[in-house]
Amino acid sequence: MPLPKDPRPIIVLMADDDEDDRLLAKDAFEECGSGIHLHCVEDGQELMDYLHGRDRFADRSVYPLPGLILLDLNMPRKDGREALSEIKADPLLRRVPVIVFTTSKAEEDVMRSYDLGVSSFITKPLAYESLVRLMETLSSYWFEAVRLPDPERTGA
Repeated sequence: MPLPKDPRPIIVLMADDDEDDRLLAKDAFEECGSGIHLHCVEDGQELMDYLHGRDRFADRSVYPLPGLILLDLNMPRKDGREALSEIKADPLLRRVPVIVFTTSKAEEDVMRSYDLGVSSFITKPLAYESLVRLMETLSSYWFEAVRLPDPERTGA
């Protein structure tokens, strides 16, 4: 017997400095009918501000904690590697799964990301159809098959 669906919206937070990539991801999630609410930030500093509810992200009814983070590595101000390190060092955030979602195919980036505690490393697909299939797979895996901790529960 399947578990009852959680009535809360599924929040994915994407940190990526490329506006086109953010828009394509939003469209892909909508096209696959996942019911995911995609929130976006433009760099690692905004990501940390969002996660800590600082400045313009203070209202948790508008900017709720995410169930999953999609993280680009190469961003201005604070790159994805720095942000990932901070997330995984923070007892209130380290349980949030982080997927590196980047154009990089460098083995060094893969190894370092896993060393820092990333849940998955995915190279962005080139074709939109592939992106839609990937978002369907991510949605199905992370929000149907996997049991995630409640992002609203804090504590070490």
